[in-house]
Amino acid sequence: MTKTIWMWLALCVGGVQAAPLVFDQAWQQLLANNAGLAAERTGISRAEHLAAAAEALYLPQIDLKGSYTRLEKPVELDLMDLNPIASNKQNPLLSSPVVQQLIQGLGGASAFVTPFTEQDLVTSSVQALWPLYAGGRIDAAQSIRGAQIEEANQQFALKQQAAFETLTERYFGLVLARHVLKTRQQLEQALENHLQHARKLEQQGQIAAVERLSAESALAKARVETMAARRQTEIAELALGSLLQQSGALDPAQPLFVHRQLPPAEQFVQQTLAHHPGLALLAAKQQQADGLLTLEQGKRLPELFLFGNYSLYEQGTLAAKMAPDWLVGVGVKVPLVSRDGLSDTVQAATTTQVQVKQLLAQLRQDLTLLVEKSWREADLAREQYQALDVTERLAQENVRLREQAFRQGLGTSLDVEDAQSKLAGVQTQRQVAAYQYVICLARLLALSGHQVDFSHYQPQNKIEVAA
Repeated sequence: MTKTIWMWLALCVGGVQAAPLVFDQAWQQLLANNAGLAAERTGISRAEHLAAAAEALYLPQIDLKGSYTRLEKPVELDLMDLNPIASNKQNPLLSSPVVQQLIQGLGGASAFVTPFTEQDLVTSSVQALWPLYAGGRIDAAQSIRGAQIEEANQQFALKQQAAFETLTERYFGLVLARHVLKTRQQLEQALENHLQHARKLEQQGQIAAVERLSAESALAKARVETMAARRQTEIAELALGSLLQQSGALDPAQPLFVHRQLPPAEQFVQQTLAHHPGLALLAAKQQQADGLLTLEQGKRLPELFLFGNYSLYEQGTLAAKMAPDWLVGVGVKVPLVSRDGLSDTVQAATTTQVQVKQLLAQLRQDLTLLVEKSWREADLAREQYQALDVTERLAQENVRLREQAFRQGLGTSLDVEDAQSKLAGVQTQRQVAAYQYVICLARLLALSGHQVDFSHYQPQNKIEVAA
């Protein structure tokens, strides 16, 4: 089988030719289709709505109020009760026939009773309450809501960062799997050619049958390893397709690469400490803790408010006629004794502030360590890739010499097989080193908030693994 056919097989899985997929295209596709990122965007929208709701805390509250009340009895006033002498039932004047006749002439005792309300009361009114000062609690609540928007944005940035690293691992994991598959296919093809030479030499009596059997055994083992590499490639393709929500064959067009030199670690550390979303998220938490402390302290301060009431409907009773149609006023509320444990809640809010500051300091240390570690891992992978270049050329030369010696009857089949296996092993090690370099570089860029510049880190002087 020719080299062209092997290259075609390396780019196709399951016999389907896929359109080339560049990394930037895969990244945009992930941003558009990932459900986790969509959920974080929804969280941002929720925080924005809550912040907009907090903006209305300074507006007046206007309510329409209606009520129905049934009294034990109507409220009435007996004028006879206002006169101590007249209300005395034992007064001889009241029992005299003349007075009794006069009372009866006026309509009886009920003529002195004045009704104020009916037994069933129905009222409706518009009530308004407008806070003027609430001890700084309204400002604190609005500040907390604004910080929650920033927190949601940074949560999205962290999710985006994690998605970028996952995409890098799966995208270039498929690239690596295809390289490994190609290497195994090349080894299988080389061992198949070796077996053909061994059969010819056996027929000519130049080698023993055991040499040919050794070549057949090595080829069978190589075929098993090729099948395993093909399955790993299929799994890597499924993983990438699941992440991108794309079915069918995928053909990553981005090659593995290694730079000749990395930017200094201090540059990545400074950028990470300046732009990492985790630090900004804790800063938003700090702002919320400050607002919570102000909120708790404000409970000890007085409240000042305007209030008003306008009657829409009242029954035509004397009490309703006497009551005003509207009223307005200014009120103040001063807390004296509370059962909310204000001292403890203020202390708890202060403790939250201290906790967030400690978490912020710890995160800065952890990020510095993570960047240093990732930079050293990337640099180690770069050095390994470059160091294995000489080893690969040596292995190629060793294969050539072993095959030549075998054809001349000066070497064994095992020597050729061992040389071929070492060459495939070195090539795989270089590919793995390049993969580790790319993954560590992507992590460094994600930590420093420059994942959008990932495609720019492939200059003309890059070292690429041969396709």
